Amino acid sequence: MTVRIVVVSHSDKIADGAVELAAQMAPDVMMVPAGGTSDGRIGTSMEKVMAALESAAGGDGVVVLTDLGSAVMTAESAMEFAEGNAPVLLADAPIVEGLVAAAVAAQGGASVHAVRRAAEATHGYPASRPKAEER
Repeated sequence: MTVRIVVVSHSDKIADGAVELAAQMAPDVMMVPAGGTSDGRIGTSMEKVMAALESAAGGDGVVVLTDLGSAVMTAESAMEFAEGNAPVLLADAPIVEGLVAAAVAAQGGASVHAVRRAAEATHGYPASRPKAEER
C-alpha cells in the first residue's frame, strides 16, 4: 500500500489539473481532487472534502494539500470526522509544487510523515533559487 493524497482547492479545475500533472510523475499514487463547491462554484465544500478523504482511506495514510485559507479550515474540519486507523496529515505547502513532491515521495514508498515533509520542503522553492545575476 502507499500513502494517498487529497487536494483541496477553491477551484475544481485547479484541483483536477494539479492531480493530472502530478499523476504524470507518480502514476501509482491515489490522488483525489476536492475542488470547488457542490454546485460547481468557486469555494470549498465540506461534503466534497469528506468524500475525498473517505475515497482515499485505506492506504498507509493520507496527506492533504490545500490552496487558500478557507480550504485549510474546511480540510481541518473534515479531518476531524475522518475515520480509519491510518494517519491523515495536513501539509503546509504550495499546492502544485507540494503535490508533485508529495506524489513522487509516495510513489517511492515514503511514509506518510515523509510524504508530508516532501511537500513542505517546497516552501519558498522559486524564491530560494539564485537569480540569474547572482549565479
